[in-house]
Amino acid sequence: MIQRVGHIGILVKEIEKTLPKFTEALGLPAPSIKDVPERRMKVAVVSLGNLDLEFIEDYSEDGAFSKMVREHGNMIHHFTLITDQIEEDISLLMGRGVKMMDSVPKVGLRGKKIAFLSPEFLDGISIELSEP
Repeated sequence: MIQRVGHIGILVKEIEKTLPKFTEALGLPAPSIKDVPERRMKVAVVSLGNLDLEFIEDYSEDGAFSKMVREHGNMIHHFTLITDQIEEDISLLMGRGVKMMDSVPKVGLRGKKIAFLSPEFLDGISIELSEP
């Protein structure tokens, strides 16, 4: 069952430059940056009460996120809905006619099961389902 909004995913060109700029300006503690070399990505999460901001750097040359940042600059990419029954929620959404990019959950950058709805669902807005 979908419980709440979990985080907003933000794509950045250089996480080591953008993250300190953000946290210092707001007086927030700087989180650690996790390198995920098998995906050629780095990720860091800034917690703001009940909502997290997930900063993502794709340092590959040909990755989808890398291409987006080259074309559009740093940007908000998606928001995440937390679910405690991801498989059931995917089936429910598909049964209601929602197209999914991931009809089966996959493991995300933070090691949790995730699945993306097709951006076509809301005319380009990217929505991720994630287990808590």
